[in-house]
This record gives sequence, structure tokens and C-alpha cells, in this order.
Amino acid sequence: MERATVIRPVFAPGRRIIAVSDIHGNLPFFLALMERVGLTPGDILVLVGDMLEKGRDSLPLLRHLMALSRTHTLYPLCGNCDGLVLRFFETDQLDGRFYSSYLPQHPESTLRQLAREGGFDQTDDLPRLRARLRAAYPEEWTWLRGLPTILETEHLVFVHGGVPSLEGMEELDRWKCMKNDDFLGQGRSFDKWVIVGHWPVTLYHPHIPSAAPLILRDRKIISIDGGCVLKADGQLNALLLPSEASEDFTWTAWDGLPVARALDGQAASRDSVNIRWGRAALELLEPGEETSLCRHLETGRVLPILNAYLRRGPRGLWCEDSTDYALPVSPGDLLTVVARTKNGFLCKKDGVTGWYYGRLWDIM
Repeated sequence: MERATVIRPVFAPGRRIIAVSDIHGNLPFFLALMERVGLTPGDILVLVGDMLEKGRDSLPLLRHLMALSRTHTLYPLCGNCDGLVLRFFETDQLDGRFYSSYLPQHPESTLRQLAREGGFDQTDDLPRLRARLRAAYPEEWTWLRGLPTILETEHLVFVHGGVPSLEGMEELDRWKCMKNDDFLGQGRSFDKWVIVGHWPVTLYHPHIPSAAPLILRDRKIISIDGGCVLKADGQLNALLLPSEASEDFTWTAWDGLPVARALDGQAASRDSVNIRWGRAALELLEPGEETSLCRHLETGRVLPILNAYLRRGPRGLWCEDSTDYALPVSPGDLLTVVARTKNGFLCKKDGVTGWYYGRLWDIM
């Protein structure tokens, strides 16, 4: 077992703290979000893991963060995806059990991007690939090796997946701190604020899809993974703290979607379902041109699903995250538009995804 690495920097009073998690190689979203929050060298930027993998720009993002760490106060933490990149550099222990299948299937991986840049992209001989990556990219390897698992201050703890307690954190299993699924579902509470990513927050919502950070004041936990890259309506969240001791939390986000203004009002649904990853099995009832009428097998609910979201796998039909929730909308509200159909618009408002059946005025 590799133990967690804990750092305990002192944040000066009055310095704004910006926490971002699960960028997943989406450099355009990160740049846009930093412009939105107005990042300055006076801020403290904490990246709560999973900066890399799954997106197309992991290597450019890695290089950008390495440069940013030389000009700004940046604390990047290791997430499970970052740990997988580092693990390949460090050891061959997972070659047969993991990398031999993962790397051929993921040309977007940071490791494959590095190999393509160096002109030696191949997955047939992993020891040779590792040796060449080590020789060609010592700076990247060193930067990844320096990523801590946990950052603790007087009032705050940042960790990608989660921790069972705040006692003896140096003795915790590093991997279990990075990959801790359904952390909020474990019933834990803390006497410091614990800020985590890893588990997209929409997975915690059975009825209404929301990518907004979850702030649980009674348990002192904040979960901020907005599903960037992983979800069609995902967003990159930034949690904002005016200083280390403040509990005046605010947030903003970037989702890269077109913006439109609502011309009509609409009441929210009284009853709805949020079909999430892992709970998305369907029965097709009636195919349609843009949406198809389906029954969600877990709940029995019948609803239209975007055809573009339908998938068929070894276990049958399933869908990307879907809902029949109708957003509460007032005339003049700004919405971001996920999908357009003849019968309505799948939109987002304040991080919440739902359907809007009124008129939209596109904002160029």
C-alpha cells in the first residue's frame, strides 16, 4: 500500500481561494473558466485532481499547468486519472492487468499524446514505451511525481475522492483517497470543510439533473465535479472562497454551450427522473425522428429520450444522462442550450439541466 502524501501550506488571510476539479484534459474549458473568475497571481488555485485523461487536450493542459505553477500560487492534487499516468512512468506492475488493454483503446491518453509527440507511439512493447517516455519527458514525470494526495489547512481539506476521517491521514491508502466512489453516500461528517471531486454531482440527484457544486453545511462536505468531458451537459465548476477562514462559498462554471434568452415563462416539473450513469437501462417503446419513447427499467417511468443519447451494449439498450424535468424559467432568463428539437429545448440554468418548451432568442 502506498500511503497518502499530505501537505499543509499556510494560506494568508484575505487571499481568494479557487478550487477546481476534474478538468479531464479540457484546456478550452479551463482557460474560459479562469477568465470568468479573473484568476490573478494573488489568488490561490487548488486543483482537486483528475486534471488529465479522457479529454483531447491532456498534454497541452499539463504543459499549461506546469507553466502556470511558475507564475501563480497553484496546488495541483493527484486524482485517480493523474495517478494512472504517473503509475505507468513509475512501474510495470499494471502492464498486463491494465495498460495493455487501456492504452490501445485510448489514443487520447496523456501517455499516448506524449508518445506521439516524441515519435514513438506504440502499445505492443510497453517496457520500451515506458523507457522512452522516461528519457524524453523527465520534467513531466517529475511534476506528476510531486503531486500530493491531500491538502490540509486550518479550516479546509482538499482531496480528490475523499477520506474516512481527518485523523492519521498520512497513514491512509493513497489510491483509496483518490478513487472513493459515492463519497457523500457514506454518511461521513467532518469538523473541517472537506472539498472533493471525482464523483460527478449529478449522480447524487435521482430526480433533477444538476452539475452545480453540492454544499452540505451540516456535514461540512463540498462536492464539485461538474461532469466536464464525461457528460454532454457537463460543466467545469470553480468553488470560490474569499479567504481560508470564510464559509461564504460561491461558485461559477463554464459549459461551453450556446447561450439563449427565454422569451416565455415556464413552471418547474412537480415530478421527474434523472437517468444517470450506471442506472440507465431502457426498454424502447416507440421510435421517433428526434426522440424515442422509452421505459426506464429502474423506475418504470416512460419518457422521451433523445435519439442521439441512445446506446446499445452487451446488456441491451441504455442512454446517456437523460431527464423529463421541465426547468423553472422566467421571461428574460439566460439559458445554455444542450439540444434543440421540434418539440422543445434541452437547456441548463444555474447548473441544472431540463426541458424548456417556450421560445428562445439566440444570443450571438
